[in-house]
Amino acid sequence: MSIPVDLADLPKALAGFGRGYLLTSSEGRVKAVSVRVSAVDDTLRVAAPGRGSVANVGVNPAVTLLFSPPEPGGLTLLVDGTGAVQGDDVVLTPSSAILHKAVG
Repeated sequence: MSIPVDLADLPKALAGFGRGYLLTSSEGRVKAVSVRVSAVDDTLRVAAPGRGSVANVGVNPAVTLLFSPPEPGGLTLLVDGTGAVQGDDVVLTPSSAILHKAVG
């Protein structure tokens, strides 16, 4: 089951989650790193996710943020968007967000 999140409501949705995972890819390999995210205007800033993630975004700007449910049986937040490198940080412009509940 998936529930779309209006991008205008994304900062409010993020408030219910802690650390997330930044998912980047290069040459067909996905890299996942644990990150803290802050909402800044219409973007999400990932402070210093690491050289590998920054390099991946430089090659392939399609990124995903994944936030695990804060409690067992809760909803996972997934945010897709376009990343841009700003110094050591990645700034994500979201294109879609969903709350997802595993079935079964």
